[in-house]
Amino acid sequence: MCGRLDQSHSASEYLAAMQWPQQNPFVASQAAPSYNASPGTYRPLMRIVDDQLVIDDWFWGYRAAWAVGKVPIAINARIEKISNRYWSPLVRTGRAIIPADGWYEWTGEKGKKQPWHIHRKTREPLFMAAIAATGPCRENACEAGFVIVTADAEGGMVDVHDRRPVVLSAGDAKLWLDPALSAEAAEQLVRSVALGPDEFEWHAVSREVGRSTNEGPHLAAQLDLPL
Repeated sequence: MCGRLDQSHSASEYLAAMQWPQQNPFVASQAAPSYNASPGTYRPLMRIVDDQLVIDDWFWGYRAAWAVGKVPIAINARIEKISNRYWSPLVRTGRAIIPADGWYEWTGEKGKKQPWHIHRKTREPLFMAAIAATGPCRENACEAGFVIVTADAEGGMVDVHDRRPVVLSAGDAKLWLDPALSAEAAEQLVRSVALGPDEFEWHAVSREVGRSTNEGPHLAAQLDLPL
């Protein structure tokens, strides 16, 4: 987790769902809505820049410039490790939110894997905690990319995966973005207020979602599996 997103509404629609209290948030995202958003692409990301909420497109994936040849490009960061030396600078200066309608997980054996669409029971948008590198991109896009913060599935979702993204309510997402919140307080926040497994449900979807070039609402539609 988490390697594919249903991000099928526009940046402006996600912004409206968040009910941002300040005026004039800046929407710079040009990314098209996608039912099959994959790592290695530029996706809408919410962050605070000079006290203004900005939604622009960032590369999904991160590796520090000095880490080339030492660590792979990451698409997620475990909440248990975000205080370490690698991730803590991003927690201090690059807290962000990835809005989405759901995400996908796969179960089963290789060659026979079944994809599942996971979403809130209420079908409200998801506000996923993320961290991003805000510095310059010198050689590779992943030097200025983002990752999604993940946590243990806590039993309720192990049917589909043992990890899940840290999803926040709109109110807690605002707190996570607040630059006045210290890194230590931000880490405690996501550990304590992430939405629990009982907030989510899932259904089987077409295996077509496994090909990142496939697109369309049918990819997120419920698939009735044979008994």
